[in-house]
Amino acid sequence: MLGWAILLLASLIWPAATSAQTASPPLILEAKILLGEVSGRIDHLGIDVKRQRLLVAELGNNSLGVVDLAAGKVLRRIPDFSEPQGVAYAPSSDSVFVANAGDGSVHVLRGEDLAPIGRIELGDDADNVRVDTAPNRVLVGYGKGALAVIDPVSLSKIADIRLKAHPEGFQIDETGTQVFVNVPDAREISVVDLAGGSTQSLPTQGAGANFPMAIDGEAHRILVVFRSPPTLMALSSQDGYVAAKIETCGDADDVFVDRKRGRVYVSCGEGVVDVLGPDEAGYRRLARVPTVAGARTSLFVPELDRLFVAVRAGSNEPASIWVFRPAS
Repeated sequence: MLGWAILLLASLIWPAATSAQTASPPLILEAKILLGEVSGRIDHLGIDVKRQRLLVAELGNNSLGVVDLAAGKVLRRIPDFSEPQGVAYAPSSDSVFVANAGDGSVHVLRGEDLAPIGRIELGDDADNVRVDTAPNRVLVGYGKGALAVIDPVSLSKIADIRLKAHPEGFQIDETGTQVFVNVPDAREISVVDLAGGSTQSLPTQGAGANFPMAIDGEAHRILVVFRSPPTLMALSSQDGYVAAKIETCGDADDVFVDRKRGRVYVSCGEGVVDVLGPDEAGYRRLARVPTVAGARTSLFVPELDRLFVAVRAGSNEPASIWVFRPAS
């Protein structure tokens, strides 16, 4: 059992929701973990499952927050980053990679004590980070159009994958042979063959601002969420065929697949999490779960069976991590 220690809320009555929500909500707000004096925007989240540490890229605060999930509190805050955007833990090397938008650097920390052990200079706008476990490599989106391939052992960039514009959300398929990349400024979804380096494009059907992405391996689908208009589009990972579309909440920044329950979670700056489920037409909205305006970044961790939503400090809420427990 996770030892959530702060503001346990499971026993509270859930607020009234939209007409799409049933009497038994699919997400229960279980806890709020206060982050302390953190100002400005919070960007992406990472997880060290073994140590039950949530890693918080505190972009506006130029810091990395480290949350002890078992204790339900901030373990420490590491300062002196430069607009950290992406963060990921690499189990094979027991290290943490933090990508910085401000100076284009990637800082590497030792997993055990979070001491700095390396720094890789990418030059400009280092953003999302993904760990490709089988071949043991780390991919970082950066600059005006590239994915850097980093060796987590030598802590060096070993290759670049060129793209038409700056990459936003991207995912590596389960075979480790392809990477799917949202390139919103080029109005495309790029598919890169990691072995041969060839690139092709998937259709966006006129939709724009495609930022978050997830892969549903069981359904062989790529889930892409657009902000203009707010839409989730499910494409076949094999041929790019558009299998389903559904309207979503506005200003989406993360999307995740809950395989255990067959659900999809979309977190939006509109101040909600859309919970989607399958139906004959593709997907239907099961619930629109309220959060806080601007809280668009999240992380679903299947190993812990929790959805974490980052809430920036505002007039009514302190900076915090909201912990949602999926209802069976």
